[in-house]
Amino acid sequence: MAQAITLAADAPTLSAANTGFMLICSALVMLMTPGLAFFYGGMVRVKSTLNMLMMSFISLGIVTILWVLYGFSVAFGDDKGSLVGWNSDWVGLSDIGLTELWDGYTIPVFVFLVFQLMFAVLTPALISGALADRVKFTAWALFVALWVTVVYFPVAHWVWGSGGWAFELGVIDFAGGTAVHINAGAAALGVILVIGKRIGFKKDPMRPHSLPLVMLGAGLLWFGWFGFNAGSWLGNDDGVGALMFVNTQVATGAAVVGWLAYEKIRHGAFTTLGAASGAVSGLVAITPAGGAVSPLGAIAIGIIAGVLCAMAVGLKYKLGYDDSLDVVGVHLVGGIIGSLLVGFFATGKGQSDVAGLFYGGGLDQFWKQCAGVFGVLAYSFVASAVLALLIHKTMGMRVSEDEEVAGIDQAEHAETAYDFSGAGGGAARTPASSPAVPAESKKVDA
Repeated sequence: MAQAITLAADAPTLSAANTGFMLICSALVMLMTPGLAFFYGGMVRVKSTLNMLMMSFISLGIVTILWVLYGFSVAFGDDKGSLVGWNSDWVGLSDIGLTELWDGYTIPVFVFLVFQLMFAVLTPALISGALADRVKFTAWALFVALWVTVVYFPVAHWVWGSGGWAFELGVIDFAGGTAVHINAGAAALGVILVIGKRIGFKKDPMRPHSLPLVMLGAGLLWFGWFGFNAGSWLGNDDGVGALMFVNTQVATGAAVVGWLAYEKIRHGAFTTLGAASGAVSGLVAITPAGGAVSPLGAIAIGIIAGVLCAMAVGLKYKLGYDDSLDVVGVHLVGGIIGSLLVGFFATGKGQSDVAGLFYGGGLDQFWKQCAGVFGVLAYSFVASAVLALLIHKTMGMRVSEDEEVAGIDQAEHAETAYDFSGAGGGAARTPASSPAVPAESKKVDA
């Protein structure tokens, strides 16, 4: 009887504090998708602004529905062969009790699933930045649906699901270095190698049309990332989430400094685009590592990521692949850096007692990190390229050459981001739909 009383006392009970905290974190992670939309939207030319916003926003719709129908079950259901999960009771989320707790934690299943939903929404949206200016919206929507089904849901199970091969191997990924950033970056590389370059790549100027919009997006991402990272511990009872919160800020600030220092030495100027991109590279790199390293380790990871990601974004010009908004250079490279550096900087005093090389732990954890990194990278790259090829060969992924040159916003959404018709300093423009406007005059490269 005494033993039964002890076991009952030790069983987790619903914590209103942790539940409220996780709901706030879920909202913060949701905000990251609109933040990403602004970040990407400011980086493209005027004629592609709305399309970039929509490529992120459609993920909020499609992935949410699929997560309810089967995504949560595939990602976090009972393990099937270390590759996928499945729990028929979770299909449609119809058999989950209001106060049913996530196993081993003090938050309801509903809270855990909505927090993880926001990760699932954000990840395919990250890919969209590599495809700016040239992808049909219907093809992109279909790709998102197929990609989360074939790639994201299974990979989330590998990394975070009980029984997933990376989880069981002991790969440390606190909040998504492999499952989110390497996954999205490798997918982006696979897709752009299939669909090809933008018209005018390396010839025409393709500068960001609104750097203030880029900075606003970066700020929203930075803000939301605190929920993304600190919330991934699923509670506040032992201080690990607080460590992750601190390391998120520290590494991001260090990455901004690292990127700008490299940029000044290499190109002679400190740019706002570099500051924004540096911040994102630091956020990406600390995501897998922040619960395992000290703030000093976070500084090192941030500076390394800032410098190496700044170097990596130039590879597209040398190697000839058109990664429009540097998804490969920032998310793939940043995710690899942060994931592998866990094997060197883990202190053994954070989320677990696993120590890295610099803290007397040898290279055991580093090799585990390598397995996780390159396993996810290879699968996502190949599967994403195959999905893109199937869509490209059937319905076609790219808009026509005329539509790409004239502007994908008008072609795909029948709108433009900015209405200059009422602006002073000149005659109002004739609406593009007017038959009085010659066809060639509509093709103004913004």
